[in-house]
Amino acid sequence: QVHLEESGGGLVQAGGSLRLSCVVSGDIFSTYSITWFRDLPGKEREFVVGIDWSGYTRDADSVKGRFTISRDNAKPTVYLHMNSLRPEDTAVYHCAAKPGYASDTYGSYMYWGQGTQVTVSA
Repeated sequence: QVHLEESGGGLVQAGGSLRLSCVVSGDIFSTYSITWFRDLPGKEREFVVGIDWSGYTRDADSVKGRFTISRDNAKPTVYLHMNSLRPEDTAVYHCAAKPGYASDTYGSYMYWGQGTQVTVSA
């Protein structure tokens, strides 16, 4: 049984930082990519950043230089480190898993967490 659970969301002022966690259960961590997506108000689900089993990462232009992703294979958990947050980063953040390389297409992901709300005030 595969389960993804996010945590770490909250309210932060613009310019601040947050770290989101995605705890992965089920025997997939060594072969799957874990990616963060976000649901912006009134918009389609958006790719944020992903990491594959080898540690290779890819990120969206909108967060480049501000957000990074890391994984702890011992836990197993994937972290989204968000710095220099902006009001436009306000969204529900989801982690998702798929076999193979990380993709920016949300339809290709098999497993999803419920999401965690991030609100950035001006």
